[in-house]
Amino acid sequence: MLDTYRHVVTPEGVALHLRAAGPLPRALAYVLDLVARIAIYLALYQLLTALFGGAGYAILMLVTFVLSWFYMVLFEVLMQGRTPGKWALGLRVVAADGAPVGWMASFTRNLLRVVDALPVGYAVGLVTSLIDPWGRRLGDMVAGTLVVHAARQQTLYEAQVAPALAPTIVLLQHEQAAVVAFAERAPRLTAARQAELAELVEPLTLSRGQAAVVRLYGIANWLLGRR
Repeated sequence: MLDTYRHVVTPEGVALHLRAAGPLPRALAYVLDLVARIAIYLALYQLLTALFGGAGYAILMLVTFVLSWFYMVLFEVLMQGRTPGKWALGLRVVAADGAPVGWMASFTRNLLRVVDALPVGYAVGLVTSLIDPWGRRLGDMVAGTLVVHAARQQTLYEAQVAPALAPTIVLLQHEQAAVVAFAERAPRLTAARQAELAELVEPLTLSRGQAAVVRLYGIANWLLGRR
């Protein structure tokens, strides 16, 4: 129950498999972010008091407010759902449908940390994340967000340059998703493996070998609207 997959189909018909993160990696990410905020506070304390003396405390109070309420929000929205702590643990926040998290959703989920932290030690958040099938705390449920495992850096592969080619047969939604997935992943495979996979759908490509690969790329480009 700690780490499960959430299957989402986007409006474009692409299937997403989101591996939801359980309470342990999320707690570790939060601790890292807490340490980062403390480090920022201490550094600014030294700087502001040295530059402005007693007046620096007023600025420091404003900085403390921003760190408390907007640190998470700014990173989650501007850094593709990753705070420094989440980045270090390979996590990110996304909307429940796999889309990037927005300002309102991020602010809502972080505002409700006040409730999740009750009565002590994030007890409410821990209980709800253990009960929920996707490890969501109360703030995520209300905001419609999800914390998932994701690679720190992802290499994006687009379908190879090939003329868009309309399929000769009607493809079901999951078949379209499979063709697009092939085009995205095939560049990481050997030419022989690409041809082997492409030949599995010979009724669609009406070809074999490298010609089948090129035609499959063309169909993927057509499905992606690259006319």
